[in-house]
Amino acid sequence: MYEKERAKADVLIEAIPYIRKFAGTTVVVKYGGSAMVDEKLKKSVIKDIALLKYIGLKPVVVHGGGKEITALLDRLGKETQFVDGLRVTDAETAGVAEMVLSGSIGKSLVENLESVGVEACGINGKDGHTLQAKKKVDEKGRDLGFVGEIEKVDIHLIETLLEAGYVPVISPVGVDSYSQTYNINADYAASAIAGALNAQKLVFLTDVEGILRDKDDPSTIIRRMSAQEAIDMIADGTIKGGMIPKVECCLDALRKGVRTVHVLDGRLPHSMLLEIFTADGIGTMVTPEVRNAK
Repeated sequence: MYEKERAKADVLIEAIPYIRKFAGTTVVVKYGGSAMVDEKLKKSVIKDIALLKYIGLKPVVVHGGGKEITALLDRLGKETQFVDGLRVTDAETAGVAEMVLSGSIGKSLVENLESVGVEACGINGKDGHTLQAKKKVDEKGRDLGFVGEIEKVDIHLIETLLEAGYVPVISPVGVDSYSQTYNINADYAASAIAGALNAQKLVFLTDVEGILRDKDDPSTIIRRMSAQEAIDMIADGTIKGGMIPKVECCLDALRKGVRTVHVLDGRLPHSMLLEIFTADGIGTMVTPEVRNAK
């Protein structure tokens, strides 16, 4: 009798030290993958972000939208081309990307957060010159069009919103000194923003369980790893393929001062809360040191 209620109470009690530890700190959430498309998962993530806010953390949301951009380009009859995972972006594609990211997705996320009582404000990197970018050229020297890489993050506008009690919802669109717009990879944008804010945590919501020793076997998930272990696993081929850029973003964030980075399965409802507020967690936590505290 009352077993279910006791279990709920145990979870709440387990969360107390983590709530005390992280209250007042900044958590950057890179929102992407299935959790942006599936309505049930979307509601779960929105509630998680709301709870972070309600218990005293300062969440900042950075979102992607590649699938939605591709879908609109398809409807417009424009072919999408990728080079090593990066979208080749001409002027028309850059305009479509900004419209989808800042207009459609960003505003929808703000609306969803406000529907659960959280004040939110959508911006993109052009607002306040938050994401100052330059043209990105890939390792082989190929021109990708209006794809940018971040040179500097000006956190003034973000901090102003946080101090006013808002959750900033940031679209990964940057601008250079000539007011040229650039499309920026959302993972790299989240990493740069988290570092500039000296965030306690950066959370990547993905469509995988976490970082795996064997990408085809979810049971090989690595719960905790240091930055050096991640570097070694890239070098020896354990981490490979599409996971390499994600892990490189984790390492970049740690180098910029983020305390811990988490790679989570956004397909699992409330994975963010399970990771942050329980002892065992649910995904992979990457830390600067081998035995860094949660």
